[in-house]
Amino acid sequence: MRLSDLAKRMVSTILIIALICVLGSVIYYRSLDFLPFMFGVLMGSALSVAKVFLVEHTVDKALTMNKKLAGSYVGIQHLLRLFLSGVVLFLGAIVPQISLWGVFAGILAFQLAVFNIRFTLKN
Repeated sequence: MRLSDLAKRMVSTILIIALICVLGSVIYYRSLDFLPFMFGVLMGSALSVAKVFLVEHTVDKALTMNKKLAGSYVGIQHLLRLFLSGVVLFLGAIVPQISLWGVFAGILAFQLAVFNIRFTLKN
């Protein structure tokens, strides 16, 4: 699957946000105690990148469908992405080697990337 320029910019923004979060935790902890946060950020960021791929695929497929089927398909895909976010947050809450705050930061990177794209496209 070929990614659009918009999706590539979103993925790069997500990775930059993840790097900033990890560097911030390294500066904050100044020891190996940053590892659970880093694992959480990596897990959440991986989900955010996967969500970019899923949104791209959903839009491409919905454009080939009729209006009624496309609406149902987009709704189901949205619920799938929401479920995946819940699973990753649950894993971050249950597994002691993964920081829930790191997972949250990685998942939040998707929304921050969307806002970044919206504000940079307007200018």
